[in-house]
Parts: sequence; C-alpha cells; structure tokens
Amino acid sequence: MTAAAAPVGEIPIDSTLGRLVVATTVAGSSVAMLTATVVNVALPTMARDLGASSAQQQWIINAYLLTISSLILIGGTHGDRYGRQRVYRIGIVWFAVASAACALAPDTNTLIVARLFQGVGGALLTPGSLAIIEATLRPDDRGRGVGLWSGLIGISGALGPLLGGLLVDTSWRAVFLINIPIGLAVLAMSSRLPETSNPEARRTPIDWVGAGLTVVALGGASYALIQGPNSGFVGLPAVAAVLAVMALAGLIGYEPGHAGAVVPVDLFRVRTFTAANLVTFLVYGAMGAVFFLMPLQLQITLGYSPLEAGAVFLPTTVLMLLFSSRAGDYAQRHGPRVPLTLGPLLIATGMLAFTRVGPGASYFGAVLPAVLIYGVGLTMAVAPVTSTALGSVPSERSGAASGLNNAVSRTAQLLAVAAIPPLVGLTGGALADPELLDDGFRTAMVVSAVLMGAGALAAAVLFAPSLAGGLGTDRAHHPACPVDGAHPHRTATALRRT
Repeated sequence: MTAAAAPVGEIPIDSTLGRLVVATTVAGSSVAMLTATVVNVALPTMARDLGASSAQQQWIINAYLLTISSLILIGGTHGDRYGRQRVYRIGIVWFAVASAACALAPDTNTLIVARLFQGVGGALLTPGSLAIIEATLRPDDRGRGVGLWSGLIGISGALGPLLGGLLVDTSWRAVFLINIPIGLAVLAMSSRLPETSNPEARRTPIDWVGAGLTVVALGGASYALIQGPNSGFVGLPAVAAVLAVMALAGLIGYEPGHAGAVVPVDLFRVRTFTAANLVTFLVYGAMGAVFFLMPLQLQITLGYSPLEAGAVFLPTTVLMLLFSSRAGDYAQRHGPRVPLTLGPLLIATGMLAFTRVGPGASYFGAVLPAVLIYGVGLTMAVAPVTSTALGSVPSERSGAASGLNNAVSRTAQLLAVAAIPPLVGLTGGALADPELLDDGFRTAMVVSAVLMGAGALAAAVLFAPSLAGGLGTDRAHHPACPVDGAHPHRTATALRRT
C-alpha cells in the first residue's frame, strides 16, 4: 500500500505523507514555541525602547500565555469538531497577522494587546498539531510521531534564545516579523495534510461558559499576582483575585457532567493522564521562571549582549540533538517513571547551580556547568511527559487531551511568571536594577528548584515502576516507538469502562 493510498489513521510515519505530517506539525508548533523563548531574550531591549516597567514586562510575557492557556482547550475541541487541519491552518494565519501587529506596536500597551491576540492564534494551532499526528498516523507509529514532535519542539525552544539574540541585533521587532514567512511556509505545507475530525464532537454544544470562566480565572489571578504587590493587594487587584476565585469555583461546579465541557474532566479518570499532567504543571511552572528571569539576569546583571545571552543555552540544544533519541529508547523499554524522576531532579540541580550566575561569574566556571546539568535533565524529560499524557487516551480524544496538556503547561508558566518575581521582591523597577535583580534571581532559582523537585517526586510516586508505565495490562509495548505509547484500542476500552 502506498502512502497516498493509506487511509487516514493508518499512514506510515516513514512514508512521504507521514513525514510531511510530522514536519508540518513540528514547524507550526515551533513558531509558537520560538515566540515564547525569543521574546524572553528580546525583553530587556523592548523594555528600554518602550519604557516598560517590571509589571509591564511581566505582561508582555503573560499576555500571550493568558490567551493561549485559556483558549487552547477550545482550540482542541474546535479541531475535533470542525476539522483539525482546517483549525490548524486558521491558527497559523491568525498567529502571523498578530505577529505583524506586535512588530508594529508603537508602545507597551499596544504590544501587550497584540500579544493577547497572538496567544489566540497559538491556542488554535498548538493542540491541532498533536491531534493531527494522533489522528492520521497508524497506531504503531503514533508514539514515535509524538516523540519526534516533542523532541523537535524542545530543540526549537532551546534554539529560540540564540535566534532571539541574532534578531535583536537588528531590531526587537524582527523577533515577531520572522513568524510571517515561517507561517506562510507552514500554510503551504499544511494544505496537503488529510482532514480529520470527531463526528461526535459536532453533536455537542461549544462550552463558551467554561471558556469564559477559564479566561476570568487565569486573567484575574495573573492581574492580582502581578499588580497586587504594587498596591498592597487592595483595589483592582483585590477585585481581580475575588473574581478569579469565583470563576474557579464556577468551573469546578459547572464542568463535571456538562456536555462538551471545555475542561474534559472525564480524562482525569485515566490515572496515567492525571499523573502526567501533574508532573507537567510542576515542571513547566519551574521552567517558566527560568525562561523569564535568566535572559534578564545575563543581560542586566552580567552585561551580556542579547546574542551572548541567547547563546548561553546552545549546549542544551546540542545535548538534545545528540541524546534525545537515547532517552526515548530508554522510556520505550522501561516506561516514563525513571526519565520523569531523574530528568526533573537534574533540572532542579541545574537551577540551584544557576544561583552562582551573578556579578563576576565566569562562563566556564559558573554558567556552562549549570547549563550542562540543566540540559541533560531537559533532554531526559521533554519527550516522555508529553507522549505519556497523549498515549494514555484514545485517539478520538486527541484534540481535547492535547489541548488540556498544553493548557496545563502554559497555565503553569503563566502563574510562575506572575507569582515568582513579586514573591522574591522583583517589583517596580527591580528588573532593570542589577543589584535588586541579582538578589531576586538567586531566590527565584531556589523556589524553581523546589517546584522541579516536587515534579520529580510526583513522577516517582505516581508512575508505576513497570514497563506498562502506569497502565497495567491495558498498555502494550511498541518496539517501533522511541517513546512507548498506549495501545489506542486497549486504552479506549479502558476509558469506556471507567
């Protein structure tokens, strides 16, 4: 059977069409990932050019995270309902247009608004990429496809700081303009992807109430955490905090049993899916603080140029290129418990080593050793956590599952960027003050290491120490997959029994 003749859901990953599926979904998702890491490196230059305060710098990062976290679940279910390829392409176009608006922003507030819209595009394209892989490739190749997606996306994220440093030498606006030609290329590639959808999803109403409550909960929490320290948590920050709590209570009461719920709570009946998302929340929350503060520390406190700051994490990229496949092979044979325990522990050790990155610290004596430890841990953890979450649910729920897992990771980063800087005293103009930034950075790395350690502990406790990775007899081993995934038919049966 040729690749062209293979039915949807049975496309071999090594066929021409199978390779196109992986390449297109990786390219589109990489745009969203690159934007997150590139903007972090460009942030000090943006702040100087636009006169942004510490709180506004947090909002430049969190505006994007807010909308992508809040709406990514709707993006996943829209793909299930209206066609995953169609929604993915809409997301690419939306993201490119919003990126152009970011590049043309004349002031900080306009940039923040444009970043909100950019997050909407990310919410449409990100869950669609994984859902397309799960719905188009043959069952024995889906775990391998997710593993390739995770590893390559992780590499693109690691390359982001270097690309950001190169682009900022021209203009910080270039970090947004680069998304336009990439988006056009992805749009052309995606036109050849087969369309898939879930017919059952069309018979359920869209949960706009749940989506609205999610936006209020995350937006209110972010506003309270970012603006509260500057006002003593009175006035608007207090109102925002109350609204966030009320919206969260509304979600908890409204979503269970609701047809077409934006938060598919029934997926949490799968033990491995729940465990993977808890680990995701802790790990990505800790990394969110590092992604935000490390470029600032290097440029403001140590005097690195944007290019030098971006190049710091280049060894991490090399490690991922060399050893991601070996980490995937180990996870294939032994399940996710070991890599998702040791990986976060190594990342936490690297974060503690980052506390030595301060005034007078040499690159080879302090920065490089910390980056290498951090990079080894990242190489071990990136692919298994995503593939474990996606491989534990049936393929027809792939849109909702990938949306939920992505929402968890983005929400964790959103809350970390909002909460950790004020917690360690980085308010007002502290992000532009080398002495204040240095003190807060060191404390933030310790806080992040504690969160990462909690993620390692959760993996050690919640994942079964067997080849099955927590799914017991409902999990089958697939030798062709670099990261072992659940057998779709067996998992679907298990889910229906719950």
